[in-house]
Amino acid sequence: MKGFQSQEVTRIIEIDSKTCKGCDSCKAFCPTDAIEGKYGAIHKINSEKCISCGQCLINCPFGAPKDTVDVVDTVIDKLKNKKLTVVATIAPAVRVAIGEEFGMEPGSLVTEKMYGAMKQAGFKVLDTVFTADQTIMEEGMELIAKIRHYALGEPTEHHLGPLPQFTSCCPAWVRYAELYYPELLPNMSSAKSPMMMAGALGKTYGAKEVWKVNPEDIFMVGVMPCTAKKFEASRPEFTSASDYWKTQGRSGSYPDIDVVLTTRDLARLFKKLNIDLRTVAEFTDKDNPLAQYSGAGTIFANTGGVMEAALRTAYFVITGKELDVLEFKPVRGLKGVKEASVTMVDVKTGKEVTLKVAVAHGTKENVKALLEETKAGKSPYHFIEIMNCPAGCVNGGGQPINPMGTSWLDKAKAVLPWS
Repeated sequence: MKGFQSQEVTRIIEIDSKTCKGCDSCKAFCPTDAIEGKYGAIHKINSEKCISCGQCLINCPFGAPKDTVDVVDTVIDKLKNKKLTVVATIAPAVRVAIGEEFGMEPGSLVTEKMYGAMKQAGFKVLDTVFTADQTIMEEGMELIAKIRHYALGEPTEHHLGPLPQFTSCCPAWVRYAELYYPELLPNMSSAKSPMMMAGALGKTYGAKEVWKVNPEDIFMVGVMPCTAKKFEASRPEFTSASDYWKTQGRSGSYPDIDVVLTTRDLARLFKKLNIDLRTVAEFTDKDNPLAQYSGAGTIFANTGGVMEAALRTAYFVITGKELDVLEFKPVRGLKGVKEASVTMVDVKTGKEVTLKVAVAHGTKENVKALLEETKAGKSPYHFIEIMNCPAGCVNGGGQPINPMGTSWLDKAKAVLPWS
């Protein structure tokens, strides 16, 4: 990652003045107090405070907050353009949520049907779970280098940020840190999110080796459970693919991810194309190397999933053997802040180290104490996973909205087997 940069604010969420009742429900879910307006009066969002998480949107009983970045018709037009290769990178939380938009049971895993619908629509697929595996390798090796340096005394010639290391996959959390805890940005992992890795990969290796097309003729579509991903894709620093190709003598500037569809957006796109997820032919895309992945990347959508995957990697590299039980239960579940420790012996030096970790989800309720502790230099942890939304990406601002007002806890329990 090139580093977190300030930018002109991109408005993703706005409140419809004709729908807002001034009931203050949205304020109860906003993690940054970005919603302004007295009780009973029409509310508005202060875009300088907003982190685009969409929690107000999915929790408003009247549907007043709106996702203002609607690119469904744009993507359909791109799919019709035979000169373009339209590649979708699909987050793991989407496959357990999109069925709900077609009347299926909440939490239904519909990966093969989703792939079939994507193929029928004309998409190529670069599964975000593939790049979640890449993220674990990058973020995990970064953590391992810090552990070996700070905890085991191994010298290094590379600059390492301080411990604890924070995860960097959640764009709402990253934006929260930029706005409210900028002094902790050096603690952030330098790894891009899986979506942004997918964008760069799709327009470099994917273009050259998989689809064999010019990189400028690839249109990358993030399919995400998250409205903040639309903000992330708009950030001007994410042009790694075009930057790389310029070193190879090619011209042109373009973003790594062109547009983002939320789970709700993708459902609307399918419906506009008369594709019914319930009846579509299933497809596995088994011959596509960029649609293959491990169980570590799959659990990214859940609170604790990134931490568990990173711990598996760190433990294996440091000790030379797998964790006895891959399901690392101490970081699972829906408790607001979870903590765990793993003792390991470094295969290189024979030294013992106890890795202490914490997992927090739901920025509004559970994150500030961890950040204040870190800011004061008193954090006991080596690694902290933070996801802005309650339960993680499965309850992101781009997920299906239950008109009966099902709570985030009920929705999380539908898709989290250990909740």
